[in-house]
Amino acid sequence: MAAGNYDIVIDQGADFSLQIAIAQDGTAINLSSHTASAQLRPTPSSDTLTATFTCSITDAANGVFKMTLPYATTANIASGKYYYDLELYNSSTNTMTRLIQGVARVTQNVTR
Repeated sequence: MAAGNYDIVIDQGADFSLQIAIAQDGTAINLSSHTASAQLRPTPSSDTLTATFTCSITDAANGVFKMTLPYATTANIASGKYYYDLELYNSSTNTMTRLIQGVARVTQNVTR
């Protein structure tokens, strides 16, 4: 399965949160044996890591997880265009799946 494309907007100096629920044929995928990870970079091939999202499974039985960046992190990211992806690791099958990927636009903070 190819990763889905989903572009996001991150407001500089504000908390960012994205909740995701995954299902197959209308049935939630149980995430009890999964962990999620996501990173933000200036280009997909860049060795420079801009930020690491905190990813947490919030409702494993219903396939729900969240990826977040706190305001203290987003405050230190220059406005502009970045790239991210989110991967799920299934420890019971020892498989990694890139679930979503896309452009992350960081909008400049005006109030300081």
